[in-house]
Amino acid sequence: MSGFHSHASSNKVDSALESSREGLRALWISLAALGVTAALQALIVVLSGSVALLGDTVHNVADALTAVPLAIAFWLGRRAATRAYTYGFGRGEDLAGILIVAVIAASAVASALFAIDRLLSPQSITHLPWVAAAGLIGFAGNELVARYRITVGRRIGSAALVADGLHARTDGYTSLAVVLAAGGAALGWSWADPVIGLAITAAIAFVLKDAAREVYHRVMDRVDPSLVDDAEHTLRTIPGIRDISGLRLRWIGHQLHAEAGIVVDARLSLLAAHELAADAEHHLTHHIPRLTSATVHVDPDTHPGDTHHEHLAHHRHSHHHPSPA
Repeated sequence: MSGFHSHASSNKVDSALESSREGLRALWISLAALGVTAALQALIVVLSGSVALLGDTVHNVADALTAVPLAIAFWLGRRAATRAYTYGFGRGEDLAGILIVAVIAASAVASALFAIDRLLSPQSITHLPWVAAAGLIGFAGNELVARYRITVGRRIGSAALVADGLHARTDGYTSLAVVLAAGGAALGWSWADPVIGLAITAAIAFVLKDAAREVYHRVMDRVDPSLVDDAEHTLRTIPGIRDISGLRLRWIGHQLHAEAGIVVDARLSLLAAHELAADAEHHLTHHIPRLTSATVHVDPDTHPGDTHHEHLAHHRHSHHHPSPA
């Protein structure tokens, strides 16, 4: 016996749509901020003629465009489920996340190749104050956008938006390299530019690891074990539920879905058992953050003569589940 709890679903759908709107808003605001950053950098490129800064500006513009596939994923995720895509289109966020991780990896490779080329063929940097100023602008703009995207991404449960925030942080590091390289050149250190470039490549690799972990966990359906504990606790507080025969949570985009099996008195009527299932769904969708739907399966208690102590033993036993990977 299973069913979808309808009483809470309208509020939850509104909440899910609002979180998608919030994600889209974060993308467009941060994209506008990156646009202003790139425009200021481009102006300084024209004034200074710095080839290094031109490369950084083009890199920032190209990487800012990764917001577009993520925006498409958020838009797709708001579409209603169909008979072909019965769980909706939330998985589009995971695809966008994979693309973002690939772009961060490409940034790391490009940064390394550029640094090695500079190491083998040193070039002097001119208009140092302008170049340093533009690098600072690039770093500040990207870091602000990174913090904004990561904050909103964590709040609405979007791993892809968090990864895109980490991606903006890598762009900030690249801009910071321009500042440090200009400082080194001012001191007469011709090796500063390529060596700092290699150091930035290492920094991007660390960010890549974090972003890849975020997206990998989501693609592999990993959830925070504390959410499972909270869901179990929520179900056990409901009068009439004798045990939990199964519980699974999964992310679909930035929304959670739950499947639970509850054990009830075998002598209950069909209507009473259904009411318990509906009650379980109601409690789950109200107590677990970002959980928008729950399917509850009802199992009859095959040992209705259990004593209170035996029931407690079952209760304690059910908490000893294997540790998550």
